[in-house]
Amino acid sequence: MGIDPVTLAFWLIVAATPILLAGLGELVVERAGVLNLGVEGMMITGAVCGFIAAVHSGSPVLGFLAAALAGAALALLFGVLTQILLANQVASGLALTLFGLGLSALLGIGYSGISPPPVPRLDLPGLSDLPVLGRILFSHDAMVYLSVAAVAAIAWALRATRWGLILRAVGENPGAAHALGYKVVRIRLLAILFGGALAGLGGAYLSLVRVPQWTEGMTAGAGWIALAMVVFSGWKPWRLLLGAWLFGGVTAAQLRFQAQGIPVPAELLSMSPYVITILVLVLISSGRGMAGAPAALGRPFHATG
Repeated sequence: MGIDPVTLAFWLIVAATPILLAGLGELVVERAGVLNLGVEGMMITGAVCGFIAAVHSGSPVLGFLAAALAGAALALLFGVLTQILLANQVASGLALTLFGLGLSALLGIGYSGISPPPVPRLDLPGLSDLPVLGRILFSHDAMVYLSVAAVAAIAWALRATRWGLILRAVGENPGAAHALGYKVVRIRLLAILFGGALAGLGGAYLSLVRVPQWTEGMTAGAGWIALAMVVFSGWKPWRLLLGAWLFGGVTAAQLRFQAQGIPVPAELLSMSPYVITILVLVLISSGRGMAGAPAALGRPFHATG
């Protein structure tokens, strides 16, 4: 029995959505000049908090809301450490990931094997019934459409709004932005909170839609993939969408191969998304490297006046 390309394309978009959400949040954070390596920790915390809230309330909407708040709470911790206490951003981000993994394991005790309330699909009248495209593009849940809408909104905001101009200025030259009267630390903290909320949503999408169940460590490196996709995209939202779909295609393909019993080693299929991510980063570094990165990315800022 062969692999249905329509089903494969459908699951490509599903697999890409958590990476896209987390990547969009990190893109905004990095455009503000902050490097947060704690995406994995925020995603897994959002996954468990969203799952618990959805199970107890019976509402997936409340689950996603709880996940966004949990991700933002961890992001606030990172923001206080790096923007107010001026801790090292790389070390703080790694610590945040370890903290999130441990916290999620603790909170998730007793929730394995429980099914969350289903997240309904939005069948769009007329569009969902289209041959091929209806199944691929117009039979998803609301979070898929919200993630694509977020790509368009963030791309437009960064390019064409005063808010986007200020954020990019803070990421390129925080000293000059401060001299012009902008509150650099406040702007960066808001960007960090936004990034954490989207990472939490991405984690909740894993536990409420893509799997759906709670399993310890279920993000399985998705946060690191999201970080890689930000670099792959050159810090541009539409390129990030393409990168997420690329990763989603590889992930969906390896799962389908396993389901169809194709004689390919399971270990090879499991590591294939990460191998492709490494190859993408190697290609980038061999070319223009960090071309397109905000000039002040990862550099602390302390107002002196």
